[in-house]
Amino acid sequence: MKSFTTITALVAPLDRANVDTDAIIPKQFLKSIKRSGFGPNAFDEWRYLDHGEPGMDNSKRPLNPDFVLNQPRYQGAHILLTRKNFGCGSSREHAPWALDDYGFRAIIAPSFADIFFNNCYKNGLLPIILPEEVVDQLFHEVTSHEGYQLSINLPEQTVTTPSGHHYYFDITEHRKHCLLNGLDEIGLTLQHADAIKAYESSHKQQQPWLYQS
Repeated sequence: MKSFTTITALVAPLDRANVDTDAIIPKQFLKSIKRSGFGPNAFDEWRYLDHGEPGMDNSKRPLNPDFVLNQPRYQGAHILLTRKNFGCGSSREHAPWALDDYGFRAIIAPSFADIFFNNCYKNGLLPIILPEEVVDQLFHEVTSHEGYQLSINLPEQTVTTPSGHHYYFDITEHRKHCLLNGLDEIGLTLQHADAIKAYESSHKQQQPWLYQS
């Protein structure tokens, strides 16, 4: 898993509430269990004018010019600004996979669906909850200033605007530790690989009949 410390990046404003995971990555793209390759189909039904299916050449598909991520001013954005209850709907882990593969490192919203919120941390995405009035102000600033960037500092737990205004966000110490060190649940377990091997060896000596084929 990629680690997260600090970024200063372009912000893309997705001005929609209750964005569900089927909108983030439609169900027909869930056939793969690899964590990569979903970026071109993130927000597929909003992003393209035709119906998408796995295996299509997305470079030849007609883009929806009205969708925010297709607008030239937001190309290369690594921070997604959106509205309340982002990531609702089914629990598909493909949703954070698609957002990560698209290039987003952080998502800012007034609230998130619980399962999606937890899945973000397991996949190196930083979901940041800020008050609704702050999100409103950020939307105003993003849409009013082309090239608008925010700075996110995970060690200090702050979001900083170009004018120098700081907004503090909460995160548990465990989640913070995992993101700073790029550790998912498998990575956390592998930190104890030597102890696990020692236990298995001891257990095999004490109860060898359990290991007979």
